[in-house]
Formats: sequence, C-alpha cells, structure tokens
Amino acid sequence: MSNSKPPVVWLPVTVFTVTTLVTLIAVPWYGLTVGYSASAWIAAVVVLFLNGISITAGYHRLWSHNAYKASLPVRVLFALFGAAATQNSIKVWASGHRRHHRHVDDNEKDPYSAGRGFWFSHIGWMCRAYPSGKVSFDNIKDLERDPVVEWQHKYYVPLALIMNFLPALAVGLIVGDIWSGILLAGFLRLVVSHHSTFFINSLAHIWGRRPYTHENSARDNDVLALFTYGEGYHNYHHIFQGDYRNGIRWWHYDPTKWLIWSMSKLGLANDLKRTEKAHIDAAIIATRLLEQKQLAQSGSQGGWLDSVRIAEVELQDKMQQWKELRGSFMKKQRDFIANSQAQACAIAHAEIEQMKQQLHEAELSIKAFKKQVLKQKQLA
Repeated sequence: MSNSKPPVVWLPVTVFTVTTLVTLIAVPWYGLTVGYSASAWIAAVVVLFLNGISITAGYHRLWSHNAYKASLPVRVLFALFGAAATQNSIKVWASGHRRHHRHVDDNEKDPYSAGRGFWFSHIGWMCRAYPSGKVSFDNIKDLERDPVVEWQHKYYVPLALIMNFLPALAVGLIVGDIWSGILLAGFLRLVVSHHSTFFINSLAHIWGRRPYTHENSARDNDVLALFTYGEGYHNYHHIFQGDYRNGIRWWHYDPTKWLIWSMSKLGLANDLKRTEKAHIDAAIIATRLLEQKQLAQSGSQGGWLDSVRIAEVELQDKMQQWKELRGSFMKKQRDFIANSQAQACAIAHAEIEQMKQQLHEAELSIKAFKKQVLKQKQLA
C-alpha cells in the first residue's frame, strides 16, 4: 500500500465537521440560554429511532443481507428515513457492506478494515478517496431488481435533504420552538445516528467477546448493542450474516430483531431467516476447542492437546451425522408435499415424524457436547 494519502473527499468532511461543531456548541448553548422542553427531547428521540432502525432493519438486515423480505410500505419507510441518516444510498451502503463481509480485516479490500486503526474504521475511510472504498455495484445485482432501491438511489440527494430538514421542522412546529426541532431532531440526532453506526465498524471490531469465531476481528458487545439497536452482537453476525437476528438469546437487547419479528406477525415481513441451532452450537464448540488448543500449544500440555484433537473429531462426526439426517428429513418433507396419494402420504408422514425425532436427538447430542466442552477448565 502506498504511503501517500489519497485526496480528501470534502463533502463528507464538511458534513461531519459542521454537524459536529453545531452539536458541540449550539445545542448546549441553546439548552443553557433558552432550554428544551421534554416534548422536544421525546420527539427528537423518535426521529433518531426511525433513522437508526431504518439503517439496521433496512439498509443492513433487509437489503445488505437479505435476512428477510419486507412489504412495499415498509421498504419505502426504510428508504426515506435511511436517507435521513445521511449514510449514502441503499445501493452504495449495501455494496460496501457486502465487500466488508467478504474481505473483513483485509486492509486492501475491506472498505473500513479495523486493521487500519480505530480512526480509519470509524470515520476516516469516508474522508479520503481510498482505493478500498471505491464504489462498485457488481455485488448487488439482486438489489437492482427492487424499484424502491433504484428510486432512492436516483433521488438520494433531494431525499436526504428533505428528510433531514422536514422532520426537524415538523418537531419544531409541534413543540412550538423551531430552533429546538432543528438543533435536537436535526443536528444532534444526525451526529448520534452517524456515530452509532460508525461504532459497529470500529469499536465492535476492537472491544468485546468472540464466542462464535476467531476468524475475524468482529466482537459481541452488550454495551454497543444498547446504542445500535442490537447491532452490537457483531461476532455472531459475521459468522451468521444471513440471520435476521443479531442477538439470539431472549435477554439480548436487539430491538431490530423484535421489530422484524413483529412485522412478520402483522403481514408486513416474511421469509425470516434463522441459523440452525446445531450450527450455532457447533461454532461455539469449535471456538472453545480452538482456544483450548492454543493454550495447550503455548505450554507443555501434550495430553491436553490430544484430548482437544479427539474432541474436534467428535464434533466433526456429530455435525456430519446431523447434516445427513437433516438432508434426509428435508428431502422426505419435499417428497411428502409432492405426493398426492393418501396411503403413501400416511406412510411418509410417519417416516417424517420418526426422522424428525432422530434429528432432534442429534441436536440434543450436539447441545450436550457443547455443555461438556464449556465446562472443561481452562489451562492455567
């Protein structure tokens, strides 16, 4: 990589500079000299939520990863408030994000590689015309079939301007103080929205746990999840990116997941993709065994290393058995649906139930093995 710095991209630099200065100077000054009403704060938070959720549920999980399908009204709403977040059009955002996943931590190809430091992955990658950030739509041909995506991309600039100023003015008129709306629902909202997203590119690749994979720098972080509508469970997301959930446990704070699930119950979303529990358990087991192997290799624990290798083979065997059972089960289900003969259907139904039980037992075996591995004491 050349040591010479690429040219500055002045539009994002200007936007970031102006909005930050106004937020740091004008917002507190107006609050101290005039004051903000509770209704102004509440309205600003509502607009902020619409911005953030349009990025997480729309730009990210819907369009970048096809984790579910959404109805036209939902897609239009996400496109509008996604434009208000001022993070570029759906096409540009999704294309860059897919490259990030494909080349994560590759300093030459990942648009916001954490390997190039916090500042670069957080905001610096947008401030200069780095080769890794060059826009290309060759990886989003599927999105070009969505008329909402094409419409938003074509009219992105006027939509971004309208959706930044109109809600802020509306808030000001509703609460009876135009400047409150402009400062809180306009400038402060935009800065918070920006950095909430940017923290996933930066901090979520630096700070947190890696329970599912060590193959990349992504981390799970409960604190970041609070500020990013559930996006903080980033280690899980990077290994299972097609899942509509980021936080998979019931206690994980993932309002984006809850919104998508709720929309599916209302007929506004469908085809929600979930990672099979066996795959999740296998990832946790493999990661723990890798950690144990690394500890064993760093010392003189030959016997322990042998036991880890035996466990790795056992995991492979259990997953192979599960995959074979699942494949047979899915094929039998397809045959059952295609067969219209009543007697054959009755026999197939009984076979399906038997295979379902066998598949369930295989999943329980993997789950029990996970508990066994996780209970093993770490080496000193």
